[in-house]
Amino acid sequence: ILALYDGGAEISSEKVNELLEVTGNTEVEAFYPIIFSNFLSDPAKVAELLCTPGGGGGGGGAAGAGAGEEAAEEEEEEKVEEEEMDIGGGGMAMFGGDEGGGDY
Repeated sequence: ILALYDGGAEISSEKVNELLEVTGNTEVEAFYPIIFSNFLSDPAKVAELLCTPGGGGGGGGAAGAGAGEEAAEEEEEEKVEEEEMDIGGGGMAMFGGDEGGGDY
């Protein structure tokens, strides 16, 4: 769409399809050129799209910081639990050891 707009060409589904074929983008669903050409057929709409900053999406930063603190706290708890576990002794020899049993 921007190539057509910058070149001063008419923005139509036929032109978008031609551009897609020339650039080797043949896996695009057939309805996309129609949708984009209908929405952006007026050069004023393209200019508005380019000049208008994106909206929405913001405001999640504060929650993200809290989640990071929780993750660090959980990681600390996991370390404490691992340190408390008794790994050695206990009468169980994982690889045979001296408690008999012989070879497998």
